[in-house]
This record gives sequence, structure tokens and C-alpha cells, in this order.
Amino acid sequence: LCCCEYVDRRGQRNHLAACCCDCEELDDGCDRWLTCKSLPPGALERIADTIADRLRVPWFSGAVKINVSLVPPLVLLPVFLHVAALHFLLGLIILTSLPVVVLWYYYLTHRRKERTLFFLSLGLFSLGYMYYVFLREVVPRGHVEYSQVVALTCGLILMLAALSRAKKDPGYLPIPASNEKPSHQGLPSKSVRGSSSGLHGISGAASSRAVNGEAKGYCRMSAEQPEGVKKDWCTKCQLVRPARAGHCRLCGRCVRRLDHHCVWINSCVGEQNHQAFILALSFFMLTSVYGITLTLHTICRGRTPFVALFYCPGAYSDYSSALSFTCVWYCAIVTAGMGYILLIQLLNISYNVTEREARLALRDNTGRRLLGGLVIDTGQYNRGLLCNWGHFLSLGSSPPQRSAEDIV
Repeated sequence: LCCCEYVDRRGQRNHLAACCCDCEELDDGCDRWLTCKSLPPGALERIADTIADRLRVPWFSGAVKINVSLVPPLVLLPVFLHVAALHFLLGLIILTSLPVVVLWYYYLTHRRKERTLFFLSLGLFSLGYMYYVFLREVVPRGHVEYSQVVALTCGLILMLAALSRAKKDPGYLPIPASNEKPSHQGLPSKSVRGSSSGLHGISGAASSRAVNGEAKGYCRMSAEQPEGVKKDWCTKCQLVRPARAGHCRLCGRCVRRLDHHCVWINSCVGEQNHQAFILALSFFMLTSVYGITLTLHTICRGRTPFVALFYCPGAYSDYSSALSFTCVWYCAIVTAGMGYILLIQLLNISYNVTEREARLALRDNTGRRLLGGLVIDTGQYNRGLLCNWGHFLSLGSSPPQRSAEDIV
């Protein structure tokens, strides 16, 4: 293949120059639109699949496909921020509508159980673009010292390093070999406790509901361990899960001590990357608040950052100040959202409960709402503040021990 050729989704050799040719789905859709006819079921999905397959860039060994979810943040975010800097009312409308659009897209993809790079792309590009605006519009004014720029840059680098670590293996359970078909019958009979559902609950597990990452087809099965903890059987991965592990319906894998699937890193948060996730959030909060403070001290001199955020008369005196002030408000909105996520995470760690366990406790009405409903205490693993934090800080410190029942 030359740099502009590729093999399409139908297995046929194609070329970038023919990206607008032979699109039967799009031609049929245009014909029906011109004749005021309704589209057949699934037509829009087929058109979207064709566009996604043909959206490529030239590369050495053939054209490389571009993920469609990466494009909107790269194009729309700078446009929206520059338009918002034109007038105060435009800024108010755009900065109010952006969180609504992001939440709508989140619920759309979450309902369809789809993975997307949109949020990760939005987060990384927002960081890069805010840093670019800071260096281009704020630093040249001469009120920011080089040591402050270095401190902001170091915070950004540390946050990206922690984010890179959080993107790695969250603690996936190994998938059994395909030639060894697992079955719950392989478990020792003495290790299976009697339960209200019994073995009938195992055969009927395919009809159970998925809650917070729990795949349909999940079946609870208790296995007695030396420590006296329970283990579960996952019919999707065909393996026995240790205590606190869960199946993510988006990743399609079981994860040790599953907390939740985070769309901002496009991965699960589990036993192996939970610490890095908290570290990335903490560095982001410190860096973002520091950058907002430096910017407001520059464009709204003589006022405290909190007052300047709501009252800065000279913010729209020139376009440079208006763009900087708009970016400050955008950062403040994102920081408030991430701060809420960090607060919930810290509270959950203090009570030794995961997000998945909290939602399951709410569903089964077995947990206690504390601190105005911010945290759900299941009481199952709570051993006190110090012990809970000691347990969290020791996560992933040693490789998990696999018993004979982990491999069926």
C-alpha cells in the first residue's frame, strides 16, 4: 500500500482520492431527502460507519484511520472560546451551553455502552490550549515571573505523568485460555455455600440487570476462602472473581477492586491505577487553581482571584484580555467538576468503599447515606480512617495471589 491507500471495512483496496465516491448509503439518503421520504432503519448508522472508515490521513504503510471522536474537541473548542471572547453575552451563552453538551454526550455514550476518546481528547487538548493561551497572552504582559511559569509547567508535567500511569492496566483479571472452557462445576463442592438463589441462580444469571459496569449475565456465587471472603462467578469472562472485583461492560473485562469506568481516561479505575488516578486529579486541581490565580492577578490587578472571577471591569477592554478571561472561566468550570469528582473519591477512600459498591448498596438499600448523601457507607470494609487510608496506599504494592479457584 502507498501512503494514500488503505483496506476499507469491506476488505477492499481503496484510495483517499475516492473518499466521496461510491457511497451508496449517502446517495440513497440524499435521494430520499430530496423526495421527502423517510430514511430506512439503520441508514444513519451505516452512513456514519462509512464516514468513519474513510476519515483517514496518509501514512507510510497506508492511510491511517482517525477516530471521529477526536475531531470535535480539536476544532470546536478554540472556535467556541474565541467567539465567547467577542462579547460578554456570547461568553455567558457558550460557557453555559458547553457543560450541557458534554453531559448530553456522556449520557448518550453511556446509554449505548460505547467507549469514546472524546472526553480524553477534550481534556488533553484543553490542557494544551489553556497552556498555549497562558504563554501567548498572559506571560508577555510582564506580571508573571519565570519561576511561576516553571512551577506551572512542572505541575502540568507531573499531572500528565500521573495520567499516563492511570491509563495503564487497572488490574484486569487474566482471561482463561480458550481451549480450557471454564465451568462452575470445576469448583470443589465443599467450597460452595448454599444461598437463596442456589445453583438455579447460576443458570438464570443471563437475565440479571447490569448496574454501574456490571455486565448482563452476571451471576453471584459464593466460594469459601481461607480469609472468609466471598468470590463471584462472571459468566462473561468465565472466571471466578475475587472479592470487590467487578465486570466493566464498556471494557468487557473483569477488574480487581473495580471503582468505576472513567470516561476522562477512557479506562477503568481499579486496584492497580486508583492511586495514580487520585494523584492525577490532585495535580490537575493544584495546577489549574495556580494558573487561574496567575491569570486573574495579571488581567484584574488589585483584586483577589475570587472577586476578579465575578467582577473584572477591564476584562473586555481588549481582545487579549477577553480571551484570557474566557479561558479562566472555562478552566474554573472544568476545575469545579473535577474538584467534585476528587471530593467524592477522597470520601469514598476514607470510608473504604468503591463507587461501584456504593451504587450497588443504593440499589439494594443496604448502605447508609452520610455527609448529606455525598458518601455511602456499606460498613463491610470500613475499619476506620487511618486503616482505610493505609489500605488504599498499599494497593498494588504486591502482585495479587491467585488461588487454585481463580483458574477453573
